[in-house]
Amino acid sequence: MTWEELENAALECRRCALCETRTKLVFGVGVRDADVMLVGEGPGENEDLQGEPFVGRGGQLLDTMLTLIDLDRRRNVYIANIVKCRPPKNRDPLNTEQDACIGWLRAQIDLVKPKIIVCLGRVAAGVLIDPAFKITREHGQFFEKDGVLYTAIFHPAALLRDPRKRPETFEDLKALQAKIREICPGTYA
Repeated sequence: MTWEELENAALECRRCALCETRTKLVFGVGVRDADVMLVGEGPGENEDLQGEPFVGRGGQLLDTMLTLIDLDRRRNVYIANIVKCRPPKNRDPLNTEQDACIGWLRAQIDLVKPKIIVCLGRVAAGVLIDPAFKITREHGQFFEKDGVLYTAIFHPAALLRDPRKRPETFEDLKALQAKIREICPGTYA
């Protein structure tokens, strides 16, 4: 399946009730053959209005975080979410919604073929790394699955709510940068 075919199919998706309340499908953004992929849980209000992941306050913080380690959504990463439509009132996506939508993300991963996937927050980590994942204990650790390295950092929205987590996240970002230099140095070319 091509990118265009995949996005067009996702636009027609009616697998869960989130499609009824969305303004725009939030498919993904970035370099479609990036070695590094970031995955959040789902779009918020700004993302729903603009059709792009991480464009609100959390997205601005994410862009700043990426800049610290020389990453950029337009230059060397791809960003997507577990669910492509906004959950009401920015609540966590329900398991049924995640299950209905995960095929779109898996197809995106198949097309991108990343070497590293960074889960943004506990929901994404619970879906992609381990259902029992504990973000407060396991953030910044790397896990290998099917030849891909996975890690998780605190979600930017969590950092906005609790700035005390920022030093830990900075350390996680520096470790991520070192891992990128080690296994996919072309990211910084």
